Amino acid sequence: MPLQSLYCSSRGKGLGGYPLGNRLLGGPTLASLMAHLLIVDLTGGYYDAGDNVKFNFPMAYTTTMLSWGTLEYGKRMGPEIQNARAAIRWATDYFIKCSTATPNTLYVGVGDPTTDHKCWERPEDMDTARTVYSVSTSKPGSDVAGETTAALAAASMVFRKVDPKYSRLLLATAKKVMQFAMQYKGAYSDSLGSAVCPFYCSYSGYKDELLWGAAWLWRATNDASYLNFLQTLGANDATDIFSWDNKLAGARVLLARRTLVDNDKRFESFKQQAEDFMCRIIPNSPSSSTSYTQGGLMFKLAESNLQYVTSITFLLTTYAKYMSASKYTFNCGNVRVTSSTLRNLAKQQVDYILGENPLKMSYMVGFGANFPKRIHHRGSSIPSKASHPQAFGCDNGFQSFFYTSNPNPNTLIGAIVGGPNQNDGFPDDRTDYSHSEPATYINAAIVGPLAYLAGSYSS
Repeated sequence: MPLQSLYCSSRGKGLGGYPLGNRLLGGPTLASLMAHLLIVDLTGGYYDAGDNVKFNFPMAYTTTMLSWGTLEYGKRMGPEIQNARAAIRWATDYFIKCSTATPNTLYVGVGDPTTDHKCWERPEDMDTARTVYSVSTSKPGSDVAGETTAALAAASMVFRKVDPKYSRLLLATAKKVMQFAMQYKGAYSDSLGSAVCPFYCSYSGYKDELLWGAAWLWRATNDASYLNFLQTLGANDATDIFSWDNKLAGARVLLARRTLVDNDKRFESFKQQAEDFMCRIIPNSPSSSTSYTQGGLMFKLAESNLQYVTSITFLLTTYAKYMSASKYTFNCGNVRVTSSTLRNLAKQQVDYILGENPLKMSYMVGFGANFPKRIHHRGSSIPSKASHPQAFGCDNGFQSFFYTSNPNPNTLIGAIVGGPNQNDGFPDDRTDYSHSEPATYINAAIVGPLAYLAGSYSS
């Protein structure tokens, strides 16, 4: 049930004629129609969260994580793998357009975020400027390009057997985008300013995305040039976080697979860095730098904490899978870590999200008896076109639908919100976006762990 619900949530953030049945947001949106007035066709893709803006940086991360989850756990997804592929393809079709429409240009966003955030209106009624943002040879964006590379390369592996022609197109596009990222180095935050900051600034810089993109191309191609590049990159900072902004831990786990599963000693340093990360996460590790709430939830940052929980949980289950394949253990000081150590911690986090917590609250909308009813999401909080055909203007939604304490009229099934605070409290307040806003990257990262745990605890 939780795995099925996740794909329902992705439909609530899709643009245009989403392929998976009836979406919450209905047929062709104004955004789709307006995009046709531009020189380039940038229809498709996903809004990041509860607003009406396409931010490619977190969207690409969402796609990479959903692809990675499908690669690692697809055999445990059953019929849901069809929905996973469709959700990935909806994003990668868009990224192909963004990557190939104009030479030496990568389109990285649609919609003015500052203007959009001043409105509370349905996507179908949207009348804000659909400004298009891009990076180029003169305005570089190695971070967003590196993440787009990762998404395309990872997805190419998802489709390698089921659609070889599409897989080849994805991989060829990934290589071109990576070349752009490597040749024209710079942070997209510096190039685009207020178009992406403070919303999705590249706070960690761009080396982590270059490492991430090269790691995925190495896995997809076995081309030694990518291995040589990532080994000389110098992206060696220690980290205790994994998110749409900081990819270091994810890249290290991905590369450590070659040592753990394939016994390739060239990747030993990445394995050691991956284990250093795990030791910073595990509660009883002497080098742990991760806080946990009284109820047992990993707590990293106050704003949308579950985004870090789901992403780190993905790394826990995936490293546990690699360790199990080679019957491998390691130590954090005097604490022995087995695959079960990581798997049990991951299960604890997923169980908490699904309702085993002090409030008995499921943070996945529509799952369980008690879940968030007032999520910070425009399409969910405003009556649908079917029940209210008349348009709501930019300001019309605030008083009646944003500030009200009434539950949302539309249930965005499967969406996972930002989650509780450090005291395990959750106000279920639409105006409190830090805790009540769902996001694609929260959902995408938990798909793999859910499939893994469903297969491990099928009873």
